Amino acid sequence: MQLLTFILTLSVLVLVHEFGHFIMAKLFGMRVEEFGIGLPPRAKKLFSKGETLFSLNWLPIGGFVKLFGEDMEDEAQLASPEAFFNKPMWQRAGVLFAGVTMNFILGILLFAAVYSFMGIPTETDRVLIVEITENSPAKEAGIEKESVAKKIIFEDKEYTFETMDEFVEAVNGLKGKEIVLTLEKDGVEKEVTITPRENPPAGEGSLGVALSNIELVKFPWWQMPFRGAVVGVEEAISWGKEITGNLFSLVAGILTGKGVPKDVAGPVGIYQVSKEVYKFGWLAVLQFAGVLSVNLAILNVMPFPALDGGRIAFLGVERIIGKKKKNKIEGYVHTVGMIILLLLMVLITARDVFRLFT
Repeated sequence: MQLLTFILTLSVLVLVHEFGHFIMAKLFGMRVEEFGIGLPPRAKKLFSKGETLFSLNWLPIGGFVKLFGEDMEDEAQLASPEAFFNKPMWQRAGVLFAGVTMNFILGILLFAAVYSFMGIPTETDRVLIVEITENSPAKEAGIEKESVAKKIIFEDKEYTFETMDEFVEAVNGLKGKEIVLTLEKDGVEKEVTITPRENPPAGEGSLGVALSNIELVKFPWWQMPFRGAVVGVEEAISWGKEITGNLFSLVAGILTGKGVPKDVAGPVGIYQVSKEVYKFGWLAVLQFAGVLSVNLAILNVMPFPALDGGRIAFLGVERIIGKKKKNKIEGYVHTVGMIILLLLMVLITARDVFRLFT
């Protein structure tokens, strides 16, 4: 079931991408010869609408759009006003950009849906304990996640705080001393006795907790979709920056001989991550799909041959060397680019499989 859900998720993301190409091409009066669900070979002709054949294909991953007018050697295409290459450059660029735009918009919508149900991340003046490290003072004292730190008592002196920094400062000033920490969870207060460590392991802190002042807040129902959309845009942009940085690290690692970074995964590695995500419910699945959709958008807009970004880059080349020369060179360059991408995918997948069995 998890595998089917994973394949369905990827297929939807790719189909949304191809639908972007399709709808923009039709908007500009270009002929679309085929809209395929899945990848060839063809299993069945579903129906035809106008001059477009809608087909079902045997490989159930994604889909494709076949535009009329990408072969300048074909006399019929060369003479047709519906041909892709006969349209103005800005319209062709619009068609190529439409796929990544649809994926980015889908990511925003998925994030917005998640936060509309879960609540809107809002900065508060409360100190929330979101994670607890194993074998830490907090774990031994029985502190629970999602508890709010209210105050500290030491030798009849009360320490209060309104920010995480104030809480950390108070705790660090009492390292090695037994303190009483007042906590609140679900409206119930309790006190725990705990001794902050003087020399905690790196990255753990004296108590062994992770803190946040960001909480998921529910607003009136009619506000939630709008607030969710704002947060969705912010999250999509944040993930876009993260993914872009990782892609540049990938390219830099290959060019400098350092190899593929350890945190880069292919389909097998992504499926392994998705198995863990599914354990947290359908909202986590939607958020994961949003991340993948933004990832697909950023990846495709990269100016590399065989990707949408590479084809957009060739529109600039066209202005320099001319349309006919560009089209002769472009096919070979994209073929080489596709071979490189496939080899890279095989390499990453082989590493993911090796990790799986070791």
